[in-house]
Amino acid sequence: MDLRPIIRDIPDFPQPGILFKDITPVMNDPEAYRAAVDGLENLVMDVDFSHLAGIESRGFIFAGPMALDLSCGMVLMRKKGKLPAGVHQVSYDLEYGEATLEMHKDALEAGDRVIIVDDLLATGGTALASAELVRKAGAEVAGFLFLVELKFLGGKLMLEGVAPVFSLVEYD
Repeated sequence: MDLRPIIRDIPDFPQPGILFKDITPVMNDPEAYRAAVDGLENLVMDVDFSHLAGIESRGFIFAGPMALDLSCGMVLMRKKGKLPAGVHQVSYDLEYGEATLEMHKDALEAGDRVIIVDDLLATGGTALASAELVRKAGAEVAGFLFLVELKFLGGKLMLEGVAPVFSLVEYD
């Protein structure tokens, strides 16, 4: 199923000049949502991994169902202050400021192989910070997986030196 007609463009969000790719219509359509999850699973079927790591919050939307389907662990990459136990933490720059991601210290261990999952790849900064969290736990990044990739922003180039990058829908 081609998801492009379902993914909606929102001009000037979150600020003027940005064309936002809104994936919420995909989840509102059960057939499209299933096609998205199945398509993402198919992209990584030949990758050796033990866990999926969903980046807050839209990465959870895909990593959760995939972890159930693939019988693997799921790790949460959350914004600062959202996890209750001890955490690994990474701060990184955004286009409009700084952010901090956290992951429970006991979520991964040495030998674990992790695919980092998010809804959209833009510049790659958040995914790169997530990879750093995986490495802090002694685990290995097996890949990056995105529903949408905005190729013109070059995020894939930033990530390819770390692990393979997979995207279901690409926009030039």
